[in-house]
Amino acid sequence: MIDRGTPGLRVGVAALVVISLVVVAASSVFYLKIRASAAEDMRTVENAPSVVPNADAGQGRLTFERHTDPARTVVLDAQGAAVAVLTDGARTVRLSGPVRTFAEPAFTKRTVTTDAWVRLALEPWREGAENASWFEPWFTRTRTDRSEDLLAVAMEYINGAENKKNAKGIRYAGDASFGPVSATDPDGRSEKSDFYDYLGITWNFPDGGGMRPQPDRYGAVDCSGFVRLVYGYRMGYPLRLKNEAGLGLPRRAYAIAQFGPGALVIPNVGKPARDFDRLQAGDLVFFDTAAGNGDQTDHSGIYLGLDDAGHYRFISSRSRADGPTFGDLGGHALLDGGGYWSVRFRAARRI
Repeated sequence: MIDRGTPGLRVGVAALVVISLVVVAASSVFYLKIRASAAEDMRTVENAPSVVPNADAGQGRLTFERHTDPARTVVLDAQGAAVAVLTDGARTVRLSGPVRTFAEPAFTKRTVTTDAWVRLALEPWREGAENASWFEPWFTRTRTDRSEDLLAVAMEYINGAENKKNAKGIRYAGDASFGPVSATDPDGRSEKSDFYDYLGITWNFPDGGGMRPQPDRYGAVDCSGFVRLVYGYRMGYPLRLKNEAGLGLPRRAYAIAQFGPGALVIPNVGKPARDFDRLQAGDLVFFDTAAGNGDQTDHSGIYLGLDDAGHYRFISSRSRADGPTFGDLGGHALLDGGGYWSVRFRAARRI
């Protein structure tokens, strides 16, 4: 369940023993806290958000509660438990489901245990969209969908991940590299590997024609290539070739952060971002790692949630770890705590 207090994960799990990507019984009850703003934590009749009841076929009565900062709708079930969050302008939906634990023992002892299931709505959300014709059948189906969601898909590229191929023999999942060895890159591996390089296929973009994969980059994705592989190729979000505003995800991290789609939940103000309460699983997070580029971000990742030490952990593709990781090789994969990535964390976007 989702409690409407503070975002991020506060999972109270006693004596829970799970392995990576194992789903425990759906009857277990856990909590994700979501906060609209500090003022709404001590909510009164005068500042209570608007609540709109609505019948939901096959699931009992649902209530749609409006929150601000960012503007969003929290869906409550018949018992008053929050079961989904839909953010204005974004297709990313955070649903409450069976608890899972993600682990990457090769690079960290920490794990992330969460009841968050992240999926894409058919359209960007807007206030009142619960009354649109597409919503009820989509939500009824999606709320109980236990196929791979965005978080599970992201885990399919970490160290040692199992290779998976489709009917055409294309490897669409499995341990990914960051890029080919490079004598000029300070961390030893070259950037510029996009999702189609990993797949080894030609891809036609609606805004710029086709791109052919480079043979030496097969099986590799850089940081934004990883985001595009997960959100775009696997989850079906539209993709762009160019680094400009428009329908879909641009190629580079800075472009996604600056004028990508969705809702900018943490803006880049040129200093370490500390608005952790605004985050929810699946948000794209951005970092400024290069000196001399002003306030422009140059690294991207996907926020996973709180780890078992209570820190805000993300996954991204990095040179030092040679591919996607939420581990601690080349800096702890944390948005807080004052480490390498924490002091370079600048912005977050919910697409």
